[in-house]
Amino acid sequence: MATMGKYCKAYAIKQLREFSGWAERAENARKEKQKGAAGQEVEVTRVLADNDYLYVQENYVVTDGIFKDENIVFDQVTPEWIAYCQQVLKFEIPSFASSPGAN
Repeated sequence: MATMGKYCKAYAIKQLREFSGWAERAENARKEKQKGAAGQEVEVTRVLADNDYLYVQENYVVTDGIFKDENIVFDQVTPEWIAYCQQVLKFEIPSFASSPGAN
């Protein structure tokens, strides 16, 4: 079952790709339904474009959706990535989400 984190924020993929250490795992993007050859519905991995959005989770992992343990596109959390998120993206975890008793 998918786990909902306490906090995440959406960013355009273009902004995330500007990080020098960005290593995208596009194969983990969400599946989309499309019409197949015989008119049947098939699921395919969506193609990530610069103007699509991904979510930076409270643990700095990037997902294609709001759940922090599904569709993980980037998980190389380093001090440089955290600094990029905080300084360039202005990602800040609100106090309500970082307090020990928060759900």
